[in-house]
Amino acid sequence: MNIKRGILLLLLASGLMVSAQDKAKMQNYQARLSALITKVAEAPTDNERYLASEEAVQLLAEALEEEDSEEWRWQLPSYVSVLTSPDKLFRIFTWAVVRDNGEFECFGAVQFYNEKEEYYEHLLLHDKSEEIMNREESVLSADQWLGAVYQDIIQTTSGSHTYYTLLGWNGVDNLTERKIIEPVYIRNGVPQFGAPLFRRMRNQRRVVLEYSNNAVVNLSYETQYVQEVERKREKVKGTNRYQTVEKVKEHKEQMIIFDEVEPQVPGMEGLFQYYVPSGTEQAYAFVDGKWELRNGAQGRLSDKKLNKEFAPLPKHTPSYNFDR
Repeated sequence: MNIKRGILLLLLASGLMVSAQDKAKMQNYQARLSALITKVAEAPTDNERYLASEEAVQLLAEALEEEDSEEWRWQLPSYVSVLTSPDKLFRIFTWAVVRDNGEFECFGAVQFYNEKEEYYEHLLLHDKSEEIMNREESVLSADQWLGAVYQDIIQTTSGSHTYYTLLGWNGVDNLTERKIIEPVYIRNGVPQFGAPLFRRMRNQRRVVLEYSNNAVVNLSYETQYVQEVERKREKVKGTNRYQTVEKVKEHKEQMIIFDEVEPQVPGMEGLFQYYVPSGTEQAYAFVDGKWELRNGAQGRLSDKKLNKEFAPLPKHTPSYNFDR
């Protein structure tokens, strides 16, 4: 065997050893994180759940510092959501801690590719839900985050920007829950939560549906058959009169579809514990770089549950349920 071939084989063997060591290290992180996340969901007291969550945050941050950690395919308990964008440049981890009184607080981290610096970095997410006043209009950061456990990620482009629209849920407390449509994009090397992608809604940067925790509100991204009513004025045959004619058009389209919510009792506007589905479905389709609201759209697949189910979780309180 010549010297060059020997050196090549030595380098390959060395590379395989490093790769095996890296794999073992990431498997160790995964096992430890799995145990902590299980404690977050199943520990009997507030103190134990929060302690486990804090340890999980620190351990996840340590794992994300590892070289090539963005390539690791995490296999964690269903109590934590791990979403990776189709372009592999954005990944987000989220979970919730539920207090004994039924209040939720969300935790997590975002890992993303910094094009300017040409490497992957991460930021921890800090739930400031109760401090954010204009929830649908605010531009937020990882340090000031409208907490949620995300169930889906949709990658789109608008102009030269790539956006990641997240669909999420927050159990809030014993009175209300939230569903959230949250666009995110990387600006100046930092993730920005909230973007003006909603056509005809100038200041809206996200959609927040808050409603009674006794209600079930659907939110999903999927292909649906929809019906749209088109109204036209047509001349009545043989007369000079005109009448409005309604024509129902039906087509199949991929969209964000969700239940409209409204107060169950008149005069309760703004008291979200009284909000329930109105019986009308709303839909956002991505058209020419914007999410366009399709008023009057109605899903035809009424026998199909519209939202993907979150994994069932242990319930410390009646509101601890990702299936809502």
